[in-house]
Amino acid sequence: MRIHSLNKLEYRRVVETVADYTVTYAGRRLAEELQPMTDLRAIERRMRETDEARHLLSRGGHPPIPSLEGMEHVMALLGTGYVLSETELGHVAQFARSSGQLRQYMASKTAEAPAVAGYASSLYDLSRLRQEIENCVDRGRILDTASNELHKIRKKIRTADERLQKKLEALMSRHADILQEKLVSQRNGRYVLPVKKELRKRISGIVLDESASGQTVFVEPSEIAGLQMELTALRAEESREEVQVLAELTGLAESYAQELAVNVETAGHYDFLFAKARWGIALGAAAVSMNDEGVIRLRQARHPFLAGQPVPLDLEVGGSFRSLLITGPNTGGKTVSLKTVGLLTLMAQSGLLVPAGEGSSLAVFRSVEADIGDDQSLDASLSTFSAHMRNVIDILGAAGRGTLVLMDELATGTDPGEGVGLSIAVLEELYRRGCVVLATTHFNEIKEYARVTPGFRNARMAFDEETLRPLYRLDMGEAGNSYAFVIASKLGISPAIVERARVIAGSLRQGGSDRETAIPAAELASSSPAGKPSGARPRSSPESQPRTLPSFEIGDAVYIPHLGRVGVVYRLPDERGNMVVQIRKEKLTFNHKRVRPYIGREKLYPGEDYDMDIVFDTVENRKKRKTMGKRHVPGLTIETPGEE
Repeated sequence: MRIHSLNKLEYRRVVETVADYTVTYAGRRLAEELQPMTDLRAIERRMRETDEARHLLSRGGHPPIPSLEGMEHVMALLGTGYVLSETELGHVAQFARSSGQLRQYMASKTAEAPAVAGYASSLYDLSRLRQEIENCVDRGRILDTASNELHKIRKKIRTADERLQKKLEALMSRHADILQEKLVSQRNGRYVLPVKKELRKRISGIVLDESASGQTVFVEPSEIAGLQMELTALRAEESREEVQVLAELTGLAESYAQELAVNVETAGHYDFLFAKARWGIALGAAAVSMNDEGVIRLRQARHPFLAGQPVPLDLEVGGSFRSLLITGPNTGGKTVSLKTVGLLTLMAQSGLLVPAGEGSSLAVFRSVEADIGDDQSLDASLSTFSAHMRNVIDILGAAGRGTLVLMDELATGTDPGEGVGLSIAVLEELYRRGCVVLATTHFNEIKEYARVTPGFRNARMAFDEETLRPLYRLDMGEAGNSYAFVIASKLGISPAIVERARVIAGSLRQGGSDRETAIPAAELASSSPAGKPSGARPRSSPESQPRTLPSFEIGDAVYIPHLGRVGVVYRLPDERGNMVVQIRKEKLTFNHKRVRPYIGREKLYPGEDYDMDIVFDTVENRKKRKTMGKRHVPGLTIETPGEE
């Protein structure tokens, strides 16, 4: 499966979560290697054993999983010629003991968890290795009984040390007046007395050290030098014998290297298995039935990483229809639905328990492909549409029978008409190849395609129009809408704008031209008098204009389709049907057949006696006319622009 799709569906987060539930390095390694399987029987076997482990834990079971403390290091050293230390051998003994406890525990659970208990049969009996180590090493120290020779040497050491201590006590008593304090210390492993520096010559011996202040010297008395040499020699013999003991124990451990490796692997498997079970309990998850027929049936399903109490998802796809189109408002849960289906499918194919209710069933797919989210990249110079198309191309390269395809927001990022056509063509191709497809869209054309096309089905995310709150419930078999008009109205946008939007949307759905219907607001504003409403509804739509000469009045707002502009009637049609329209203070001539009525004069200007010069003439010319009406002004002229 493509890493891109797995990342989109947050599969890596699943892996990390399971790994966090493990307690051993071997279990964590298995968790980090987790990936979806494609063999139905293997998937069912893994899910069944995970469910058995969940039942054991739910009934209060506490499997004694070996901690494997220190074992990763030990296993790496065996066979390299390295002699294991007392601590490392202690780890081996502890692991051998834990392996026996795990084997015994699982033997008692054969009846209630046969699949889980079966793995314990591979555990080797390491009791001899454990006993040999424990006979020689205890709490990080080699015992006197580890060997006869070591026992003799340590006996001699104790005798020599007792003689030395008695000699030191006698010296301290005899030279008490020259000592800085009455105690014995060591320097470089040899016993010394703290002598006042000025009285150093009163005792025979060698100065081995001096205090920081210089007032005390540490002297090894000559009388104990021989005893110290004897003790040093004995300790060297002890060290050699201890190394010999450790070497023999290391050799014994190496003879069990294969058994130790198998037991470590088995302990890791149990750790991994119970980690999956513990996460399943935390999710309230369970085993679901699996099929290889491409049928997905989810009941009360939940995304594992949604916080709080998410609304459960009920969804079906496969069987009589293999493509499901999900519609509804933004933030209504469409994308979450796709991710839930995709991630739960991947979890099930990984042998994990699924947070879904009784009666749920998931299919085994060769691959799960996802185009979810915006992969726009400034570094790669990819637009939103280009990023989507690159992903779609990759999906088409991998898609076929046994592929689950999840596509979010079809037809986004480009011209809606072309985007819709391209999206439907892709859906057709995926269906032809035998894929199971779930997709989301806002476009009515795609919804209608799904409604009338065999093998396709619509579904919608429920929405409360009164509270403007999504209900996050998927209703199968019905196409929803984006509720843009409802949301806009509730948020306070002008009713006139909303009503106009409905007219435009209705015309577009009926096949009307968007250029003839959706009049640019800037054009309308530039042609209407300041402060006057420009959102009145047209007297008639472009589709219903009569073939006879339409009735115009000076001051009517009209639309010129081939220019995509709005103007105001300045002169009525002549006998040839030519009329003059003012657009942005320019007076242009058009045949009436190229002009569409848009908004009548009576809805734009107050009263029948409204001075149209305000619309058609400049402020400067109107001032001149007012002056000329009062008196004659020599040289004062008015220039009227020509008509084109």
